Amino acid sequence: MIGRIRGVLVDKSPAQALVECSGLGYEVDIPYTTFFHLPETGGEVTLHTHFSVREDAQSLYGFAARVDRDLFRLLIKVNGVGPKLALAILSGLDADQFIRCVEAKDANALVKLPGVGKKTAERLLIEMTDRIGQLEGQFGVSEPQLSDTKARAVVQPSATDEAESALIALGYKPQEAAKVVSKVAQDGMTREALIRSALKSMIPTGA
Repeated sequence: MIGRIRGVLVDKSPAQALVECSGLGYEVDIPYTTFFHLPETGGEVTLHTHFSVREDAQSLYGFAARVDRDLFRLLIKVNGVGPKLALAILSGLDADQFIRCVEAKDANALVKLPGVGKKTAERLLIEMTDRIGQLEGQFGVSEPQLSDTKARAVVQPSATDEAESALIALGYKPQEAAKVVSKVAQDGMTREALIRSALKSMIPTGA
């Protein structure tokens, strides 16, 4: 089991990070909440990982905080929730927000996530209620995300298109992605800030 990886961030996208460690480049699938924590390419990065081996593939999933990795492991144990859907859930809600949804029995916040229907949301609330106790003591350890103000420091003209593509890849419909990105976009915002603001507008931060 590969539980953690530390190395140089060679490349990054909202869905994947390429980390070079001891001469090897590891492709690590990540949720958006982890993407926001990544340093600039060329910087050192540490990710808590989950290694999955199937008959047709070997996949490495990475997370900025251990609590997110551990929550991912609990999510994929839920009937009908695979790694792809678990990443989608953690892209829209960080660990603290997800736990608050479960504690409040807030299915409405969960169904706003792409790929999560009413039945899946209800199943998550039922099965995760008994499992979140395993995460006790891990809250508050997530690294702080960059504020939108800091993230806007660099002007990226293509940020809107990249943000829309990222949301579509997550599962949102093209028209929906374009509409919400247009609504939250401000001059000078980076792709990271746009995606974060778009997700926040789709899923209330109080979730």
